[in-house]
Formats: sequence, structure tokens, C-alpha cells
Amino acid sequence: MRVVFMGTPEFSVPVLEALVAAGHDIACVYCQPPRPAGRGKKERPSPVQAKARELGLPVRHPRTLRNDDAQAEFAALNAEVAVVVAYGLILPQPVLDAPEHGCLNIHASLLPRWRGAAPIHRAIMAGDAETGICVMQMEAGLDTGPVLLREATPIGAGETTAQLHDRLSAMGARLIVEALRRLPELVPQPQPEAGVTYASKIDKAEARVDWARPAVEVDRQIRGLSPFPGAWCEIGGERVKLLRSRVAPGDGTPGQVLGGLTIACGTGAVEVLQAQRPGRRAMDADEFLRGIDLPDRLN
Repeated sequence: MRVVFMGTPEFSVPVLEALVAAGHDIACVYCQPPRPAGRGKKERPSPVQAKARELGLPVRHPRTLRNDDAQAEFAALNAEVAVVVAYGLILPQPVLDAPEHGCLNIHASLLPRWRGAAPIHRAIMAGDAETGICVMQMEAGLDTGPVLLREATPIGAGETTAQLHDRLSAMGARLIVEALRRLPELVPQPQPEAGVTYASKIDKAEARVDWARPAVEVDRQIRGLSPFPGAWCEIGGERVKLLRSRVAPGDGTPGQVLGGLTIACGTGAVEVLQAQRPGRRAMDADEFLRGIDLPDRLN
């Protein structure tokens, strides 16, 4: 099929690769404009832009699709379908209507649960037993369109957002290729009204660990915010990121160090398996402990 691809971050890259490998004609790749990055604030292309260049594909990165010129340029591509995954811009109705088969979105949740910006983080932080991928026909509402294909997957007991992100990205790539192959036979299923939840963007204010919370919640917070923005606590005046963890046996005053990197919570305890000091690489607990003196209690 003649496809317009619209995506920006690393999550979108395997989808673009899968579409190319399946033999689809990529008319154009749309992504967010390059952003200043690093100490020199030099503009850095997004992962999708870099991959598109590597594949020799034409790239556009308009700052908006709401003006007539941008919409006319999009329509002139004469695409049969647009595939959208973590693009980052709202698609106005003329863009949604331009391709023959409309715009298909790959969303990393089991809709209608976790519509919105951060479905992977929120699923882990909420303690969901499973999540998945939905291929959805886009409409004007936020992730409200009917679903063409869905596939569920369990969330592992120790899984972090980074690990689940990579699994769901690969799943989305596989499902969209299947959806395009079967498009004439797929019947869009409207989302049920019951069970709607919204995955609001992660606020950095959510990242500080409160050891007075139950251990299961602290563990979900650590894994759900890993690697970004990273749950953190203070150790010796430093803001230390906690990147992997598990619930562990033990009781004590909230924040009390029970041995190693096992910390008492409001109920139960959490064992931190990986941590990162400012300006250093992430380290497993044993290595981390060799370079720091832990107080009796963490803040």
C-alpha cells in the first residue's frame, strides 16, 4: 500500500522498519522537528527522522498541520492509508480524511483503558496485570476511535517501563503489518463506554519516593518511572535515581535501611536492584553499595 508514516520517538522506529520490510511504499515520513540537545544545544533529529534518512525516505517535520498549506501538501501525497504511532501532533479532520483508508494509530494499551500520553508508565504504576497494543481507526477524539486489531500481553512482576516499551513496540510493528494485510476484512469495533481511563503525561513531581507508602506502590513507582524521569530519593545529599526493584520481606520505620538496598516502607519493604548517582552510569545494587555510605534511614 502507499503509506504515509507519522511518528517521532524510538518507540515508532520498529514500526517504520516493519512497514518497509513488508514492501509498503512509504510516500513520506512525518515526525517532530529536530530539538536542541546536549551541552551545545545543537539540533538533534528525532529517532524516526534519523531512521528515515538511513532508509532513504522523504521526511517532513511541520510544526503544525492546522494550516491549509500543510493539509494540501499532505493530501497531495495520495496515500491509501496513514500509520500513526507516537507522532506528537494533533491531526485535524482534513488530514484524518485525506488517505483513502484514513489514519490508523498504534496505541500501547488495551483501549479504552489508558487513553492518552503515558499508557505504558501508567499501566505499571497502577499494578495492571496485563496491557497490549490496539490498532485503531483515528477520529477527532483522544484515542476514542474504533479498534481494528488488539493483542494483550501480561506485565512481568519485575518489568520496567523500558522493558515493556520495547516489547510493545515490537508487538505494534507486527500488528500493523497484519492490519494492513487484512484491512478489507477487518471490522472496526467501537470502544466500550465503560472502563475509560486516561494516562496523563508523567509529571516530574511524581518521581520522588515516599517511603511511607506501601511497598507494592513504591515498587510500581520505581519500575513505572524507569528509565525516565526516574524515581528518586536523597542519599547523602545526592538525588539518586532508583531504576529497578522488587518487593522484599522486612518491616521497619519507613525509609529505614534494613540491609543492602532493602528499604522499609509504610507496609513491607522494597529491595532496590539498580540505582544511579548524578553524573554516573546506572549500577546494580552490589556495585552501587561499594561506592557509597548509606545512612540508617533514607529521605
